[in-house]
Amino acid sequence: MTSPAPLTSFNDIRALMEALPGADDAARAATQSHDAELTKPAGALGRLEELSAWAAAWQGVHPPRADKVLLCVFAGNHGVAARGVSAYPAEVTAQMVQNFIRGGAAINQLCEAADVEMRVYEMALDQPTADFTIAPAMSEEECVQAFTYGMAAVDLDADLLCLGEMGIANTTSAAALCAGLFKGSGADWVGSGTGIDAQGLARKAQTIDTALAFHGAAMGDPFDVLRHLGGRELAAITGAVLAARLARVPVLLDGFACTAAAAVLDAAQAGALDHCRVGHVSAEPGHAGLLEKIGQSALLNLNMRLGEGTGALLALGLVRAAIDCHRGMATFAEAGISEKED
Repeated sequence: MTSPAPLTSFNDIRALMEALPGADDAARAATQSHDAELTKPAGALGRLEELSAWAAAWQGVHPPRADKVLLCVFAGNHGVAARGVSAYPAEVTAQMVQNFIRGGAAINQLCEAADVEMRVYEMALDQPTADFTIAPAMSEEECVQAFTYGMAAVDLDADLLCLGEMGIANTTSAAALCAGLFKGSGADWVGSGTGIDAQGLARKAQTIDTALAFHGAAMGDPFDVLRHLGGRELAAITGAVLAARLARVPVLLDGFACTAAAAVLDAAQAGALDHCRVGHVSAEPGHAGLLEKIGQSALLNLNMRLGEGTGALLALGLVRAAIDCHRGMATFAEAGISEKED
C-alpha cells in the first residue's frame, strides 16, 4: 500500500474510501479447495473453516498465517465524564494506562499468553474532549488528527491486527455514536459500563438524549457523528480500521466501544468492515443490537465488558486454531482415508 496524502478533512477520508480494496478471491478459493480435501466431513469445523478462508482472503495468501499479530490499545478522556455517567473518575484513564505499561492489566496477561505485541497510545489525556451535551466533542481538525494517528499505528506487514480501547465514559460516547449512526434513544443503547447503578444508568441515557437533541442537525453524516459524539481514542480506532483495510490486514475488533468506532465506516459505506471480525459480544446490551446493524456475529460470548482488547485477544485463539487446523491437517489422500461416497 502506498502512503496516502496527509489527511486534513473528512473529505480526504471520504476520498480514501472511494476505492477500498476487496478481498483476494483466489486466496479464498484456494483455502476452500484445500479445506475440502482435509480429513473431516465437509463443514465439520464450522466457523473455523470460515475464519481460515477470511484470513487468507484479506492477507491475499494461501495458506493464511497468524504469526505476527499486533494489538493497539488507544486511550482517551471524555469531557462528558463530568456528567456522572461513569462509576469511576476521569483520572482512572491515565492510571490504567500506567497499569498497562507496568504489565498489570488483564490484557497484559492475555498478550503474554498469546505472544502478541501490545502497543498503548495515549490520546492527549490531559485534554479531554468537550462535553458533547453542550458542544461538539471535537473539531473536525481534532477528529481528523486522531483518525490519522490511528491510521499511522497500523503495521502494514502484520498478519492480523487486534484493537482495543480505554477511556472513562467511553461507553457513553459509544452508545451516543450508535444512536447517532443508527437512530434510537439513549435508553436503547446504554449499559452499566464500569458498573453504574440504576440512577446512573438513567442519567447516562438522558445525557445521550440531550446530546442527540443538541446535535440533531449534524447526525446525517457518519464522520460528523464521530466528531460530535465520539472521542479521540474512538476516532483513532476508526482510522486504524481504515488503514488496515487499505493494507489488506484482517482485523479483530474488541467489544462495544471498539465496534461502535468501526461502525462509523460501515455507516459511511456498506462492506467497509468486511475485513473485520468481532471478537466477542459484550455484556453491554447495546452491543448485540449494534452487531445486527453491521451484519456481524461475534466469535465469543463470555459475558465480558472490560474493553482493553481482551475479547479480541481471546478470539485470536480461535483464528489461530482455525489456521493451524487448515495448515496442519492431513488430506484424505495423505492419510490414506477413503473419502465420502457419492
